[in-house]
Amino acid sequence: MQEEEIVRMLKTVYDPEIPVNVYDLGLIYDIDIQDNGHVVVTMTLTAPNCPAADFIMEDVKMKVESVKGINEVTINLTFEPEWSKEMMSEEALLELGFL
Repeated sequence: MQEEEIVRMLKTVYDPEIPVNVYDLGLIYDIDIQDNGHVVVTMTLTAPNCPAADFIMEDVKMKVESVKGINEVTINLTFEPEWSKEMMSEEALLELGFL
């Protein structure tokens, strides 16, 4: 149940330059919910030099922290595997005109 709520909140986080949320873009690699209310989100960015990186990661952290029962959030930023458009949801591909 908590994971569904976390995903719902992640779908409200947007890269300011792309009109699709970070979840549907495929930027969220893993959500690890621990028994003590600590959540570890492993994510990437569309590019290592993304100018909005700090903004996006802080927004992810704040949105996940807003979920009931979550008391700590750690964001692990990774570039392995490297993000590609194949990681996007069908909805995101449609939105951006790739389908």
